[in-house]
Amino acid sequence: MPSTPTKTDELRAIPVPGIHDVVAGDSIAGLIVDALALGGLQFHDGDILVVKHKIVSKAEGRRVALDSVKPSAAARSFARNNGADARVVELALREARRVVRKKHILITETQHGLVCANSGVDVSNVDGGKTAVLLPEDADRSAAQIHRELKKRTGLYVPVIISDSFGRPWREGLCDVAIGVAGMRVIHDYRGRRDPYGYKMHATEEAVADELASVAGLVCGKNTRVPACIIRGYPAEGEGFVSVTRCHAERGFGVSKPEPKHPSSASRFMVAIGVFRLLGRRGDLVAQDDKLETGRSRAG
Repeated sequence: MPSTPTKTDELRAIPVPGIHDVVAGDSIAGLIVDALALGGLQFHDGDILVVKHKIVSKAEGRRVALDSVKPSAAARSFARNNGADARVVELALREARRVVRKKHILITETQHGLVCANSGVDVSNVDGGKTAVLLPEDADRSAAQIHRELKKRTGLYVPVIISDSFGRPWREGLCDVAIGVAGMRVIHDYRGRRDPYGYKMHATEEAVADELASVAGLVCGKNTRVPACIIRGYPAEGEGFVSVTRCHAERGFGVSKPEPKHPSSASRFMVAIGVFRLLGRRGDLVAQDDKLETGRSRAG
């Protein structure tokens, strides 16, 4: 059988340790360049940077002291029924454009157009549970700023992916996905090309930014204090993006197409909202996430 040609001979994922606790106003690009220098490392031409969203959110001041949050009746009710922190639930509701599902786990559509658990509100790896971190207001804009600053600091064109951990419908565990991207295409489109057997492909669009985020997730881990990773060896395609938001007629679910106030290029990676509505028919096989403590054991 003929083999399928690969894009690169070797793909490397290089952790970036040595980044201290991030506070509001910090330059993410500066912290990463300095950390690399301390470790005797530097960016190479063609490198891609993957950054965990949490340090981006911290640098942008997207932290909320839980003691300052006054839960609404709706938040208290959900928390009481699901063993959750009502203050975190309240933040998730505030960050949501709409609630998609609220059985066991709160599934929302965020203002960015992301469909995820608890609007991405996170209390792990912050300060021991006193403070919650919200998603960046505009992860694409955040990625673009880091991208520009890296160009100034290094003289290199370094694509940037901002990642977060998301659950998947009907599957256990988490995977890192791209929620913000700058400097590369998020989709590799194979449509119209022929496979090694001569068949013309009609529907294959590879979500490469998500895949690279997942590779970086293996290196960064969840509790290793490594919030960034360099991907070396992947030939990223140039700027711009291809929307992967399917139109209503193509979704196969009876859900109207969301109209984001500020659509994010990477936010379009998420599974159609209708999938999450189907979760209610599958009992406990729900989208797993570590954004909200609901009394179940999750990775931090």
